Amino acid sequence: MRSELNRYIGKPGSPAQNGMSELVDQNRAVTAASDREAGGSTGEISRLADHLFRHEAGKLISVLTGIFGINRLQLVEDVVQESLVRALRTWPYAGIPKNPAAWLTQTAKNLALDLIRRENLFHDKEPHIIAFMEQWPSDSADGDSPMFESEIRDSRLRLMFACCHPALSREDQTALALKILCAFSPAEIAKAFLTSEAAIAKRLTRAKQKIRDEYIPFEIPAGEELSRRLDGVLQTVYLLFNEGYKASSGDHLIREELCHEAIRLGSLLAEHPVGNQPRTRALVALMLLNAARLPARTDSEGNILRLKEQDRSIWNQALIARGMQHLSMSAAGDELSAYHLQAGIAACHCAAIDYESTDWPKILSLYDRLLELEDSPVIALNRAVAVANVHGPQAGIEAVETIENGGQLNSYYLLYAVLGEFEKQLNNFQAAIDNFRKALELTELSSEQSFLSKRLQDSEERRLRIVA
Repeated sequence: MRSELNRYIGKPGSPAQNGMSELVDQNRAVTAASDREAGGSTGEISRLADHLFRHEAGKLISVLTGIFGINRLQLVEDVVQESLVRALRTWPYAGIPKNPAAWLTQTAKNLALDLIRRENLFHDKEPHIIAFMEQWPSDSADGDSPMFESEIRDSRLRLMFACCHPALSREDQTALALKILCAFSPAEIAKAFLTSEAAIAKRLTRAKQKIRDEYIPFEIPAGEELSRRLDGVLQTVYLLFNEGYKASSGDHLIREELCHEAIRLGSLLAEHPVGNQPRTRALVALMLLNAARLPARTDSEGNILRLKEQDRSIWNQALIARGMQHLSMSAAGDELSAYHLQAGIAACHCAAIDYESTDWPKILSLYDRLLELEDSPVIALNRAVAVANVHGPQAGIEAVETIENGGQLNSYYLLYAVLGEFEKQLNNFQAAIDNFRKALELTELSSEQSFLSKRLQDSEERRLRIVA
């Protein structure tokens, strides 16, 4: 395995029921009102709320679901989301508490206790559950949950393994984990799967219904069962990282906290006896190597900087070193996964002292092998970029035209952004303009809209100069 890897890689109702995406809209409205009426800092509360949506909600859900069980998953989600709504309504006027996570945990705890006392379903268990809840400290979401065995100690990882039950399809496993644990909206999940928001909403509903109807046990697996679920967990962690590396919507290209949380989870998996597999190490390497470039991906005003425009002196060399170490460790055994090949591509970029030194032929060979493992249109589109860097933009266009299942990319803005760049390099400015306009229509991210607008304007100006 090591020799083959080295060949490719080389040396280097209630508001809660509306869902998390609704809460984001409420966050903007409430914080804007607070700025007008109470002089609060909209930006500070908004950033904190977004962090809580992404980070603390999953922790709370993992703890509460351990108490109530999977059949009460909707109740747990409602309790956690209602506590977030109350934070958004309270903090702009009362101020941000010293420990926001503890405030949120205490609020969720109180809401859960109220529900327990009201529901006859829990009548027989009421004394035990209430006693447990009252002894549960408000800051427990930051540590280990006491109700699970310690084989997987991190609460979010435990629930990821629980979500990735083999009775569910891989896509359902990942969508459920992203929704419950990572606070992804259906729209964000849809972009990750190149499908529609409605399709993801139906998928989530069907998955939860199947869990209820078939009494699929919501439990923390052990032994061999952990191994069977590892790939679903790895995919979830990777998609969490990807949303941080390039956000699907909003004002900012990067959500750095999501990247670091994904790296944390991947690193924990790599240190666990079951998770310490070559593909886990390769995924951690991939995330570290890509995260190393985060400081250079935007300028001081948040504008996108292409790889050739980035200041490589501010790439994080410590993360690159850690990534290369994990990549080396991933070469143990005979396994060669998609994560190995993608990490090899990232390593090629990190090893180049400047853009002109990039080993594009090696990157193209890695993409060729990657397509053999995963016949993905997105991978094929990325390969077309490598083809263009090796053989020229016309070859890149031809590579795009031959993508199998290319119809899945029809609503993918990067398809048109890439074609626009190829046509621009060929001085086909009208074709470039048409593609940039289409890309601009399809992206929702402010920084990408700004970037594409500049590419469009430059193409229009250069077309006019030719006409003149």
